[in-house]
This record gives sequence, structure tokens and C-alpha cells, in this order.
Amino acid sequence: MEDGKNEVKPVSLAEVKNILKRISKERPELLYEQKIALEHATKFSKLPLKKTEDMIKELKGLDFLREIHAYKIADILPTTEDDVKTILAKERVSAGDKEIKKILEIVKKYSAE
Repeated sequence: MEDGKNEVKPVSLAEVKNILKRISKERPELLYEQKIALEHATKFSKLPLKKTEDMIKELKGLDFLREIHAYKIADILPTTEDDVKTILAKERVSAGDKEIKKILEIVKKYSAE
């Protein structure tokens, strides 16, 4: 960064897994924290990176969702309206039934492929 500030950007579990796998090939051994993060990402990332990226891109296209919510939804893959409401509740995102159904349609589309 040219201004000296670190940019904070959300990443998906699938992306974390890819990054750490790449690092593990470049180094003789991962740091303890990296090993734990890789185990977690491997265990809980449910889709390949490409599908996750495509889903996030489509979710970010919904004008009522913030980027961070798109990443959370892609990591968790909610299957019910209550799951979606729980993800959005902390940020107090006002998503009605129509918006929640759209989120679930997108998740189902990428989960079923």
C-alpha cells in the first residue's frame, strides 16, 4: 500500500484454504496458527474456491447486502430463512422475505451445482 495503511478485506474460507495450501508448498512447515487455520478452513469450507467466488460476486450484486455479509453467507451456506436472518441480525440489515428468498436461491444454485 502506497499510503502505508493496511487494507482490510474479507476473505472466504475457501480462499484461506487455498492461500495456506500454497504457502505450505513454499515453506518447509506452517506456523502453528497457520496449521490451525488450514485445518479449520479445510473442515468448514464447503465449496471450491471458484464456486465460492462466483457466489460472493452474485451476492454482492444484491443492493441490500454489504460485502461482509456476502462472505459470511458464502462460508456458512444458510439453508433456511432463519439462518439468513441470523447472519444479518448483527448488522441490522433490513431484508424482507423477498430478499431472503433471493439469497437462499443464490446459495442453493451454487451448492447444488
